[in-house]
Amino acid sequence: MVSMKAHMDRNTTRKDILYHSLIAAAGLFCCGIGIYFTLQANIGVSPWDVFHQGLAGRLGMLYGNVSVMVALIIVVVDALLREPIGIGMFLDAFIVGKAVDFCNWLDFLPVQTHLPQSILCMLAGMTITACGMRAYMGCALGCGPRDTLLVALCKRTGWKIGPVTMVIYAVVTLAGWLLGGQIGIGTVFSVAYMGPALQTICRLTRFDAAEVKHQNLLESLRILAGREPS
Repeated sequence: MVSMKAHMDRNTTRKDILYHSLIAAAGLFCCGIGIYFTLQANIGVSPWDVFHQGLAGRLGMLYGNVSVMVALIIVVVDALLREPIGIGMFLDAFIVGKAVDFCNWLDFLPVQTHLPQSILCMLAGMTITACGMRAYMGCALGCGPRDTLLVALCKRTGWKIGPVTMVIYAVVTLAGWLLGGQIGIGTVFSVAYMGPALQTICRLTRFDAAEVKHQNLLESLRILAGREPS
């Protein structure tokens, strides 16, 4: 396994950070495309969406507000786990949703109405998302709230990213279902497939997410402002 700690070492100049930010943005855009595919599959929402849906129903809050609230809580947990909050978290907050909106505007993939096609569309979407995650996580500029939590758990358990992903998805799906969220066959596929897909891509590219030392936002801003380390 090639250590990915070197990624952090490469973010030492303004050019490095801008270059890796572009790669991270492209990876996150791929994540948005993957999510669009899973939505068009039309066979159930993602595990996190089940949780948000169930929590919104119990709290009597709007779905969007619950999604933001959960993300903020996870950011706090990430900070308590001493995981860096980097540029990637802000790119994640802006790009992924806009990528889904852009795909909806293009309307290049119809909503699937037959189960075999829906399953293929769901699997394709999760594979695209896994590729995007691998790309942006390797830039060492921080991850989105949920992916930062994923990396933190990989570090602390010693487990690979695939099993940790499956456990997280299973837990939030169960919690969401107990809160009243709706589970579809696509949700089950997400729990069963996303972890192995991500693990396979990481193994093929010799990438270990737990070994990446992400750069925090303040350090990135310091370098972008021209105060580069000697």
